[in-house]
Amino acid sequence: MATKSNQDIIREGLWTNNPALVQVLGLCPLLAVTSTVVNAVGLGLATLLVLIGSNLAVSLIRNFVSESVRLPAFVMIIASFVTCAELLMQAFTYELYQILGIFIPLIVTNCAILGRADAFASKNTPLPAVLDGAMMGLGFLGVLIVLGGLRELVGQGTLFRDMHLLLGPMARDWTLEPFAHYPDVLFMVLPPGAFVGLGLLIALKNGIDRNLEARKNVSEPAPVAGSKRVRVTGHVS
Repeated sequence: MATKSNQDIIREGLWTNNPALVQVLGLCPLLAVTSTVVNAVGLGLATLLVLIGSNLAVSLIRNFVSESVRLPAFVMIIASFVTCAELLMQAFTYELYQILGIFIPLIVTNCAILGRADAFASKNTPLPAVLDGAMMGLGFLGVLIVLGGLRELVGQGTLFRDMHLLLGPMARDWTLEPFAHYPDVLFMVLPPGAFVGLGLLIALKNGIDRNLEARKNVSEPAPVAGSKRVRVTGHVS
């Protein structure tokens, strides 16, 4: 197996192999809780913590676990880190934990986490595994925030509402209301609006990729067809 460079791992996690926009994994929480930015950030940070911790643990035990119990061991590791994230949220952001509800324990079933543990962490040393978990988690978090911001802005006409549930009293006045007397768009707050928003983000990413590929093809000189004649002048001994 060829070893990936740090640049490749970062690029894949944030863009070319983004778990939400390319792998299309973890859609249940992605579509269910991203009605506001604060919900998206809370779930994204919990997922990021679990990804980093589980990748590190799986990488450390990769040479000591047999094939027959590999996947059950991975699931147990992921469940342990999900429990840690759940207890931390109960201790420090209890109101947000209550809002997110069952979707915090359901991180255990997120295919993106088990997929990275099996496809990457179990085949690489701890440092690349941690970097992969961090980049995949940040890529997932970024999509959550953008989708949550889009749905909150279009659906409710606000941004960063209730951020104090995550960051404390200092964020109580962070709410932005760009539009006066904005009529709520219920469709965007409900799950169907999440499908539409995610589809728009995927279409935007595909459009950017096609544009970059077209620019790359234009910048590269086209090969000249046919044979080339070489003229030699002077004396050849």
